[in-house]
Amino acid sequence: MKTDVEELTPTRVKLTVEVPFDELKPNLDKAYKEISQQVRIKGFRPGKVPAPLIDKYVGRGAVLQEAVNDALPELYGRAVEETEIFVLGQPEVEVTELDDGSQFAFTAEVDIRPKFEVPDYDGIEVVVDDAEVTDEQVEETVGNLRERFASLTTAERAVEEGDFATVDLVARIDGEEVADASTTGYSYEVGSKSAIEGLDEALVGLSAGEDKTFTGTLAGGEHAGEEAEITVTVQSVKVKNLPELDDEFAQLASEFDTIGELREDVRVRLGRQVKLQQLSDARDKALEALLEKIDIPLPEKVVEEEIGRRNQQLEQQLQMAGMTKEDYLSDEEKSEEEFDTEVADAARLAVKGGFVLDQLAVQEELNVENEELSEYVVTQAMQMGVAPQQLAEYLTQNNQLPAIVSEVLRSKALNLVVEHVKVKDESGNEIDVEAVQRELNGEAAEAEAETDADTEAETAAAEESAEESAEESAEETLAETAEAAAEEAPEAGAEDGDKK
Repeated sequence: MKTDVEELTPTRVKLTVEVPFDELKPNLDKAYKEISQQVRIKGFRPGKVPAPLIDKYVGRGAVLQEAVNDALPELYGRAVEETEIFVLGQPEVEVTELDDGSQFAFTAEVDIRPKFEVPDYDGIEVVVDDAEVTDEQVEETVGNLRERFASLTTAERAVEEGDFATVDLVARIDGEEVADASTTGYSYEVGSKSAIEGLDEALVGLSAGEDKTFTGTLAGGEHAGEEAEITVTVQSVKVKNLPELDDEFAQLASEFDTIGELREDVRVRLGRQVKLQQLSDARDKALEALLEKIDIPLPEKVVEEEIGRRNQQLEQQLQMAGMTKEDYLSDEEKSEEEFDTEVADAARLAVKGGFVLDQLAVQEELNVENEELSEYVVTQAMQMGVAPQQLAEYLTQNNQLPAIVSEVLRSKALNLVVEHVKVKDESGNEIDVEAVQRELNGEAAEAEAETDADTEAETAAAEESAEESAEESAEETLAETAEAAAEEAPEAGAEDGDKK
């Protein structure tokens, strides 16, 4: 087999493949066998029809076509492997020559990952926010906890801002009631401005049993965006009562005996959060700084697919939130053009980042061990609330392991970059990323040990055994395919389904 590569653009090539006809013999034999099973010729059982009769009654051309279709995937894969290119997505294949008994040739146009080297990344500096926890942040967190333990009591007076009013709402357009914009027994926090515009102003001053009509724009439903006459009737007025911030509250809302201990625990937890945020920002900014040092062309088709994926993800999120894209753009104060530009820029950055981390993994000869893959899947399963074995089997059955291996590999490549980056906070203090990570991991392990100790006393031995068995089974399931996937990972492209 002979393969020539023509570079159409820095990110797209055309393979011209010439194959001696003899190499199609196994595919021709297979084609004759399959067609023999399908045709019905008097005197011959299915599967026993001789090749000459198939040529006579079905046609040699049909057999050749079947053989070519069967052979193309393997031949294309061999051509890609021999030319050592990193392809992205599916190729556009065209058979250019099919000379029976002599020659077979085809072309394949396909996007490829651009060829480049990741430059030296030692000495890159990034700045992250200070890991500071203020008294105001502590009090805000404690205040949010206090809100969760608030109670409501009925007030025999008119509505004031901050009250909770139970109301009936009736919306009318041209005198006709709008069913999907009307409701009864709706509990609303006056002043929150979380419902129809004008409702807060209409409620203030009304007592139980009184009503008021105002004009407002409907936010959802069949008549979204239309103005309607809205009548609000107050059923009851309730006042929110917050508990005192004292030792009694600390004992009610936590495992601590005093409010001072509760505040200190909140401060420690917030400190952990800001340190985690520092590490996350350091990773993001390290990658951004590295990408600024590299200029590579990007395949437009791959970028377009990433843009489509992001738009689809947003659409799903908006549907779950009961919002339209117009609502979202209004809240964000963006035009459609500004939104599209932001999505396109983010998609290009994501594709470029994937290429760079993939290439770095190749240069540094990184790989993924079975244990790392199993740990990742078990962690994901815990976050998703499913059994590790169930997730492992799903990933294996749906051929998702190469994508997971690629994700783990990219994370390892980014970790390598962060290890060589100088990270400082805004106050100029240098941050030892590895030390912070060890500290946080130690805290997590300690918290997990405490949780396990509490759980052990409450959980039956059979349940513990079942969970351990599930995780072990997940690791066994992953181990069956992880090694092969890990071998392919350094040569994987930026998108799912990419192949070398």
